[in-house]
Amino acid sequence: MRLKTLLRTSAVAAISAIALGCSALPPAASAPVSGYTVVAKFPHSTDNYTEGFLFKDGLFYEGTGMEGRSGLQVIQPATGKVLQRHDMTRQFFGEGIVDWGANIYQWTWQTHTGVVLDRFSLRPVRTFSYTGEGWGMTRDTKTIITSDGSNTLRFRNPETFAEVRHIVVHDGAKNIDQLNELEYIKGEIWANVWHQERIARISPKDGHVISWVDCTGILPANQKRDDESVLNGIAYDAATDRIFITGKQWPTIFEIKVVPKK
Repeated sequence: MRLKTLLRTSAVAAISAIALGCSALPPAASAPVSGYTVVAKFPHSTDNYTEGFLFKDGLFYEGTGMEGRSGLQVIQPATGKVLQRHDMTRQFFGEGIVDWGANIYQWTWQTHTGVVLDRFSLRPVRTFSYTGEGWGMTRDTKTIITSDGSNTLRFRNPETFAEVRHIVVHDGAKNIDQLNELEYIKGEIWANVWHQERIARISPKDGHVISWVDCTGILPANQKRDDESVLNGIAYDAATDRIFITGKQWPTIFEIKVVPKK
């Protein structure tokens, strides 16, 4: 009886709120916005259609897209020199990459096929398959985290690539889709949003956007090749707490520091 009474009371309260022109619940607040400052700049090849980006043992690892141009490169930061390279076959459009143990995973956009490479030789070890599109990849200590262009991030078993769980990304009441390249930084998932010059900092627990990093203007418009030369690449050096960002066919990799927005 008490449960029925509580339900009846709640229903009456909700109806009363509507009658008064009020919402029964206050609107969810939007996440705060931070700015950035550039700490350092590094060379980046404008041939690279960046789809995956990470920092490991003093080197950049970059996964590139476009059919016939996709692959994985190991790059010396100071010079931009390519130290190692693995090219995908022409039918594949390369997407996100992630390191896992002694390996690097790279998957593809719409061909439902990914490859596991030995991180030291870039020799293919095995392939894996999945449903849906492949966009970005990162990891925590137990799972590989992936995006597919929607508002959903999926946590996957590294051995089977099967989904373990997922979160829906939202800023207040608004779902955030077009999630692209990913990086895991200090317990948060950082995500590029396709065609936006801002980065979402996402809670891996429930998908809410903790805050945004507004990167507007970091690369002048006259240095972008075309409308698809968008911000898409986040890498983190955990040893020295450095954050790097770049974009598709950008001439520069930027080391940034997050600061209050002016």
